[in-house]
Amino acid sequence: MDIKQIQELVKLINKTNIGEITIEEEGVKITVKQKKDPVQHIVAGAAAPVYSSPPPPTQTAASTPPPKPAAETKADNFVTIKSPMIGTFYRQSGPGKPIFASIGDEVTPGKVVCIIEAMKLFNEIESEVKGKIVKVLVEDASPVEYDQPLFLVEPS
Repeated sequence: MDIKQIQELVKLINKTNIGEITIEEEGVKITVKQKKDPVQHIVAGAAAPVYSSPPPPTQTAASTPPPKPAAETKADNFVTIKSPMIGTFYRQSGPGKPIFASIGDEVTPGKVVCIIEAMKLFNEIESEVKGKIVKVLVEDASPVEYDQPLFLVEPS
């Protein structure tokens, strides 16, 4: 029995409610067991290697709420400062340091409003508008996605 046949056998087991199947061919015994979790183990004869199929992707990404669309924020005449990258959002440069931008603070183009850490590099995110911060949309030290809204600014 070759690896392709073994893979087809695993696929067949996954599609059905069969709990276990054992096949013996030319002195090689293969047992495929289906567990409650989706990981299957294929155990062959003593000299044959053990194969394991990877678990299916988890759905944790689906459980996290999607970022708010920019269209919602535009309706209130606010400008959104968005994340230019994927990373970790920080409101201050370090513990005990002053917060870059809080609700009610005035911002101008070029003023640093937060830091996003990506691959151990700390990137200062600057405001591109002049106005007053009316809402911080992200918790400190939380992950952010590309183009995710970070702040709402009332332009002046």
